[in-house]
Amino acid sequence: MAITPLDVTNMVIAVFDESPIDSLDEDVKAARLLNLHFDQTREAELSKYAWCFAILSAEVAGTDTGSGSCTLNWVYELPADCLRPLPLTYNGEPDGVRINYRQEAGLIYSDQSSPRIIRYIANLTDPNDWDALFTEVLIGALAVKIAHPLTHKSGMIDVARSVYDRALDAAFAAQAIQRSGRLVTTSWAAQRGDSRSFR
Repeated sequence: MAITPLDVTNMVIAVFDESPIDSLDEDVKAARLLNLHFDQTREAELSKYAWCFAILSAEVAGTDTGSGSCTLNWVYELPADCLRPLPLTYNGEPDGVRINYRQEAGLIYSDQSSPRIIRYIANLTDPNDWDALFTEVLIGALAVKIAHPLTHKSGMIDVARSVYDRALDAAFAAQAIQRSGRLVTTSWAAQRGDSRSFR
């Protein structure tokens, strides 16, 4: 079943048992708040974790800067839809041996010659491209953002945080997030002192 940003925002509003909106352009508080936070929160939640559905790879040609061997002399431009690159490896595979590199803005500098396969988290904007578990996490994250300004009830912030934590836990349990290395989380559970190590 197709899903739209309006569907997602009405799921957020339903967390607070508020009336749904008919359009994101409606001049009502819920629509204004969700318009303000939707895209930034979507990008932030995509970027926080290595969501399996959002991982793409691209073979990227590099340019030798001429700074000499044993330096990060090859420069690669990240794909336009890249939110963040995943660790670079010799063979481009997630379990491969990592290579030296650094990121500056939309560029990667490496000591490995062109071309390189870069795996990255893509900026997927269409809800129909998302894993359902990510949608649930985004609903929770948006609910946290708008809980107080929408309802002016402090208890609703805890309700929203609970929605977010349950959705994130479900995503980890279902292995919807790639577990390689140690990822630093900014979930409410992590802020309470919980931690997740990925192997």
